[in-house]
Amino acid sequence: MDPVPTSSFSQRHGYRMPDVEITIREDAPQVVRDAVLRIGYAFDVGPGRMRELLCDLLLRRPDSNNWSPGNIEAEVISLADSAPWFRIYDLAERLHEEIKGRDFTNTMSSAFAARINEAFRELGVGWVMEGGEFVARGSRAFEASRTGAVEVMEQAGLLTAAEEMREALADISRRPTADITGAVQHGMASLECVARDVYATTETLGPIISKMDIPRPLDQALHKMWGFASEQGRHIIEGRRPRFEEAELVVTVACAVSVYLLRNSSGPTAGDA
Repeated sequence: MDPVPTSSFSQRHGYRMPDVEITIREDAPQVVRDAVLRIGYAFDVGPGRMRELLCDLLLRRPDSNNWSPGNIEAEVISLADSAPWFRIYDLAERLHEEIKGRDFTNTMSSAFAARINEAFRELGVGWVMEGGEFVARGSRAFEASRTGAVEVMEQAGLLTAAEEMREALADISRRPTADITGAVQHGMASLECVARDVYATTETLGPIISKMDIPRPLDQALHKMWGFASEQGRHIIEGRRPRFEEAELVVTVACAVSVYLLRNSSGPTAGDA
């Protein structure tokens, strides 16, 4: 495959496929495996180097009987098709590292990540490449909330709250199994840090919610979410592991409420505790 062009028809005219609902997370079906290989080839990673990367990941010896480009490419397909699902995402990260290592213009590696992310959005894959590494991709509300919330927290000087929110995202993104309970814990811990700062108290989040200037019945909904997070994030019930979507909801709401409190912190009467 020829190197990817710097500009295509769809890029020049702003056309793109709509994001497909996320259906692929802890899996790498054939279309994902094919996409990673084809994009790698498009960015001038040849079959020989692709085979080396796969063999390194899978701890396999290259087939010495395969020396022609066509045979090597067939071996690459065989290796990719038989690899555990998470090794395909490892391969994409290795490809980014490979391209970055010879990217003297500092543009091709970012273009590779953009192309991978575009393909994953079109295929409904719940991962997004940031800085050459994959992190979990959630709903649009989740993506907007967690990015904006961390920025607002940092601007307010609440570095611990921001770090807790990053930990929540890291837990959701953990491979091969996401740490869902950890995401719930860190998401609510981030909100608790913000609430303690805004209301100048050392109380836990539960009692602080009653003091928040949040319209009813939204305050009651937040109380219930705190109860859910306490149950699922701290006191796990046997046989009741929270789902990814539930953790995503908790983190999204925690982000939204944190931003609300910080942007309206002049309204509440801090120090009432």
